Amino acid sequence: MYFSTLLTCAGLVHLGIAGYTLEDDYSVGNFFSMFNFITGPDSSTQGYTNYLSQSAAQSAGLINTNNNQVYMGVDYSNVAQSPGRSSLRLESVKTYTHGLIVLNLAHMPGGICGTWPAFWTYGPNWPNSGEIDIIEGVNNNAQNSMTLHTKSGCSVNNQNSYNPVTGSTTLTSNCDVNAAGQSANAGCGNLADSSTTYGSQFNSQGGGTYATEWTSSAIKIWFWPAGTAPGDVSGSNPNPSGWGTPTSIFQGGCNIDSFFQNNKIVFDNTFCGAWAGAVWGSSSCASQASSCQAFVQNNPSAFQQAYWTVNSLRVYQENSNSAADPAPDGVPAASSISVDVPVASSSSVPESSVAESSSTTSVAFTSTAALSAAASSVNTAPVQQTTTFVRQPKSADPSSPASTVTESSSDLLSSNEFGPGSNGIPNANNNDGHQKREQHGHQHRRHMDMHLGRAKGHHH
Repeated sequence: MYFSTLLTCAGLVHLGIAGYTLEDDYSVGNFFSMFNFITGPDSSTQGYTNYLSQSAAQSAGLINTNNNQVYMGVDYSNVAQSPGRSSLRLESVKTYTHGLIVLNLAHMPGGICGTWPAFWTYGPNWPNSGEIDIIEGVNNNAQNSMTLHTKSGCSVNNQNSYNPVTGSTTLTSNCDVNAAGQSANAGCGNLADSSTTYGSQFNSQGGGTYATEWTSSAIKIWFWPAGTAPGDVSGSNPNPSGWGTPTSIFQGGCNIDSFFQNNKIVFDNTFCGAWAGAVWGSSSCASQASSCQAFVQNNPSAFQQAYWTVNSLRVYQENSNSAADPAPDGVPAASSISVDVPVASSSSVPESSVAESSSTTSVAFTSTAALSAAASSVNTAPVQQTTTFVRQPKSADPSSPASTVTESSSDLLSSNEFGPGSNGIPNANNNDGHQKREQHGHQHRRHMDMHLGRAKGHHH
């Protein structure tokens, strides 16, 4: 409904449009300073791995920022000695509650026998603050798994259904790590349909972009092969509403804000352990060595390609204007600008959108069409444009100061009923007091007919 409002003096119509604004840019120049390097053996997943400090990794050639890219690799020159092959685990110094995480990769470590790489987030007091697995797999898996892990009370829709629109299959729907009727710590997970999402084919096509949107109502993950992402994905004001159906959608019977808070961003690459090692004998990798550890220990050159190459990593927070009043009926949504338009003595504006403050009338629109209509409906002077960036507050992680993790030996173990799709939690010697995950074996269903196994670990 529209009505006419008479202003006794010239005012301003404020046209606010929804979107995201940049919170943190993990740029090449400051990338490593924004992470803590976890050090020591990977005892929590029983991985055959030795995580190095930043200085040790630099000396060993495991990290660099050549070619304006971030490289994070493993030792591929030496026969490994106990406690395992040298590798990396990085956890962000900052924590996040809500946001849009956009990772553009040229290369990932997946698709190699013996490896277990992951890009994910987790919060304190696991699983009470949640875990979001964005990229994960083991050995020569060809498809990415995306999984949530929570305490009791969180579930998602579409159990055991294949969605050809999103290009993934939901195989477990209860995110509770102790859910009845699911393998321990399976969580709720989706397996990507396309083999371009992970490992060898991901790398051969030049990489790709993963974008993860975390709001109060849902957690959504998009994937695009290199060169196919929408133009605004890594820009100043990305707008997920124009990106189409996500690859993975987690929503339904879960109050997201009650189960996910103060998450760190994590890169890691462990070897063997309670997943990659446990399924070694039933995988095609078994023909290469009698055990996962024997292969990883004695074949350093096999891991020359086990590295991350990061083109960019950015975290955005939702612009506060995105919560403004809805657009008039029939007006499509758009985003990313805020304009002050001088108003003459009278104008017509949507009744549902008007909020007076002193001599200024605030009108929130959600489309460029509405903006043009509002501007043309009054006798205006030339438009004066002002861009407004409003950052959504995020909570700190008081239980996890950087000093408590930089030299701790912690890694996550996770699992999923269908194989890929979950990391775990830090071990008990981390001062965060995180719990460990339970060990078990289970089968990984690839779509509807392919099977792989996986074991999990939980240590007190």
